[in-house]
Amino acid sequence: MSLSQNNNPTFSHPSMPLLRTVAMPADTNANGDIFGGWIMSQMDLGGAILAKEIAHGRVVTVSVENITFLHPVAVGDVICCYGKCLHVGRSSIKLQLDVWAKKVSVEPIGERFHVTTAIFTFVAVDKEGKPREVPRENNPELEHALAP
Repeated sequence: MSLSQNNNPTFSHPSMPLLRTVAMPADTNANGDIFGGWIMSQMDLGGAILAKEIAHGRVVTVSVENITFLHPVAVGDVICCYGKCLHVGRSSIKLQLDVWAKKVSVEPIGERFHVTTAIFTFVAVDKEGKPREVPRENNPELEHALAP
């Protein structure tokens, strides 16, 4: 997949779509681009959705590895967070998360850019915030997440 998917109506991503939102003026940095911390927070939200489904309950973010910002995001761009499960440990869930942006307000309309990538690790926790096991039996989300 190239970094730009120009007006490709058949665009597809090998990962699961987790979150879609619009970058707004309040989310800009001093240069007028969307603040990287906002993009990272969207990745954390999207990743937590997938991790919660796999864990069947509460999760916390414990690490973010190799976050790379590949392309600036502009106000009005639609950002889409995609994720796939890389590994499930006893209590941990490691996800590959990618953010793509789509131009919808300015030229070139419909152009897509891969803007950010990272590895997020979540841990399943109980009511007291202590690590707990990710359920293995009767867990279709886990089976689906780990399917090739």
